[in-house]
Amino acid sequence: MTQLLNILKKASYLVRRLRARFRGVTLGRANLIEHGVILHPFQGYIRAGDHVFLGPHVIIYGHGGVNIGDNCLIAGHVCIASSNHTIPPQGVWIRSQPDIPLPVRIGNDVWIGFGAVILGGVTIGEGCIIGAGAVVTKDLPAGAIAAGNPARILRFRGEQPTS
Repeated sequence: MTQLLNILKKASYLVRRLRARFRGVTLGRANLIEHGVILHPFQGYIRAGDHVFLGPHVIIYGHGGVNIGDNCLIAGHVCIASSNHTIPPQGVWIRSQPDIPLPVRIGNDVWIGFGAVILGGVTIGEGCIIGAGAVVTKDLPAGAIAAGNPARILRFRGEQPTS
């Protein structure tokens, strides 16, 4: 009996931790979430629309709020961070400083390539394509195709590539 009670206590503890961890996470209909995905809202939130794919080992930190539109494809190992640290003067511990919440907005029909990093305060317009390994530090308008570190616009969807 004691062993059963210990198992139930442990299960109850794990359920409470999971509930607390996922409070602030809202997922739409028919989403596909691969293994190893981390959705951590901290004191913020993460909202994903309908038909969103999150590839293996995607990490989303929702400190400042993350909104992901419908029909988005977020490839493996993408990291979305919706905050930054304050930069204190020399001699003040960086670790002791508060985070600055910076919301991230991702429009509908966006494809974010493998290993891209989306930093806080960024809006990615509807229909954008972000190349693998890109680091997005600034807003991107609708339909932009961007790549690089920092990400820069190469062209827009529907335009022919230049040689």
